Amino acid sequence: QVQLVESGGGLVQPGGSLILSCVASTKNFRINHMGWYRQAPGNDRELVARITSAGGTNYADFAEGRFTISRDNAKNTMYLQMNNLKPEDTAVYSCNADVVSTFTFSRSVYWGQGTQVTVSS
Repeated sequence: QVQLVESGGGLVQPGGSLILSCVASTKNFRINHMGWYRQAPGNDRELVARITSAGGTNYADFAEGRFTISRDNAKNTMYLQMNNLKPEDTAVYSCNADVVSTFTFSRSVYWGQGTQVTVSS
C-alpha cells in the first residue's frame, strides 16, 4: 500500500513563495520517479515538475526558473519550492509516485489528495 500526503498549500500574495511537501508511505514498494501536478478549475491536470530517484529533474515551461523540485529519499519526501508566484498559479497541487512492488516487481502510480494553492492580493 502506498499513501501520499501533501502539505504546505495556502493563500499567498503575488510575488510570494510557498514550499509544498509530499510524504510517501511506501511499505514494500520502491519509489522510482515522483512528480508534482496541478489542476485549476475548468482546466486539465498538468505537469509542474518531475524528479527521478537519482535526482534528475524536468519542469513545465511555466515552472522553469521559478519552481524547484527536490526529494529526500531517506525521508520518502518530495518538495516543491515555488517562488514569484502569480495568480495563474492558483490550483490544486498534487503529487504522484511511480512505484515498484518489492515482491511482485509490478509497477503502479499513486496520487495524493492534493493541496490548494491560491495566489491573490
